[in-house]
Amino acid sequence: MITMKVTNINGEILLAAADSELVGREFRSGRLHINVKPEFYGEMKVSDETFLSTMNICTIANLVGRHVIDLAIKANFIDPENVINIGDVPHAQMARMPE
Repeated sequence: MITMKVTNINGEILLAAADSELVGREFRSGRLHINVKPEFYGEMKVSDETFLSTMNICTIANLVGRHVIDLAIKANFIDPENVINIGDVPHAQMARMPE
């Protein structure tokens, strides 16, 4: 299951999405740290299809978790080389540049 939140900030559509079981947890690896706060990632549980549809319209995405990242890679939103691991949890960000 995927947990996500969509926020419109100054004309940007920000999607924060995480594997649901990661919400509320913190991860560290050396100097890297991520806190998967429900205030940022939301509480809305969605299907894979809803997540991918939202990826199509967002301008910025912050993604955490193996399932979410795998979907984003398979749909060509994220390049696997741009994924970092914090602990054993993958994390990636996406920004669409205006043409």
